Amino acid sequence: MKFSISREAFLQPLSQVIGVVERRQTLPVLANFMLVARDGRLTVTGTDMEVELVSSISANISQDGEITIPARKLIDIMKALPDGATITFSVSNEKATLVASRSRFTLSTLPASEFPVTDQVETLENISVSEASLKNMIDKSSFAMANQDVRYYLNGLLFDFSDRQLRAIATDGHRLAICDFDGVVDFAGDRQLIVPRKGVMELVRMLSAADEEVTLAIGRNHIRLVKGDTIFTSKLIDGRFPDYKAVIPVGADKQMLVNRASFIHSLQRASILSNEKYKGVKLEATGSTIKIIAHNPQHEEAVEEIEAELNFERLAVGFNVNYLLDALMAIETEQVTLELIDADSSCLVSAPDSDMNRHVVMPLKL
Repeated sequence: MKFSISREAFLQPLSQVIGVVERRQTLPVLANFMLVARDGRLTVTGTDMEVELVSSISANISQDGEITIPARKLIDIMKALPDGATITFSVSNEKATLVASRSRFTLSTLPASEFPVTDQVETLENISVSEASLKNMIDKSSFAMANQDVRYYLNGLLFDFSDRQLRAIATDGHRLAICDFDGVVDFAGDRQLIVPRKGVMELVRMLSAADEEVTLAIGRNHIRLVKGDTIFTSKLIDGRFPDYKAVIPVGADKQMLVNRASFIHSLQRASILSNEKYKGVKLEATGSTIKIIAHNPQHEEAVEEIEAELNFERLAVGFNVNYLLDALMAIETEQVTLELIDADSSCLVSAPDSDMNRHVVMPLKL
């Protein structure tokens, strides 16, 4: 195997794939990239057995072949080489040699036959979607995913296809985020898919706000996204996601309408003196104002006051300030509405005139 390529061109696929390579591995080969040189193209693959990324680029190939090579070392070498350098890469006697001007590196390799490549995905449905809309939907919901929860089905993002609509839902049991896809999706029938957290994080990194179409391939156990020369493939979580619609408060007759920016800034200031463990703040709503109160074990206190439109006389309720802030950051309108039934009920946070992006935050006993 032998090829030559510019440093910048080589760094591009390496950077797109490196995020999926874990630093701690169960198998030594999982710490490697698989490089395949064939038909004038160089293909770089990384995997953690759950998520796979493949990216390819044109290269001057003088000898076809495939090999795996330590991922972190390779990308660190590429980053350290000077701009404009031309890389000559060759494999001999189970060693890979990289030569760039007066620099020379010899790296260990493992056979490509040991590398676990995702089986051919049996595609049940192909969907073309707007890249910007898909990214927006994931960005505004994925922060509410659980992380290493024993309820493994919460450690991912639910894609809910129904009535030619697509919705992303995430919950960690304390809060819920729902964001609808901006557009019609040509998907036959109804289906729910749970994409694991690692896959969602790589999708966020891979997608941009470009007004382009990308293709989603839906299989029985996998989801695949093709964007240009990069292919993302992830296993799906085999589990049943909770009935998220049952969590959305019904009959919430108490409403608070507030300026989003003022609310965010007040919460951020109050959170400085909140309990570091529980991050609780108390909202005392009365008349036309909301008081935001925070305490901590050192008997310190923060009190913020903002104007609000209320349709009730008085209410006091506690929340985790970080959960409230995450929900408010995901909404982009000037004003936001908080709806709840009483101090013991969950709170629905949304834009006043749209339900495309909704957030439910559970109350906190203070």
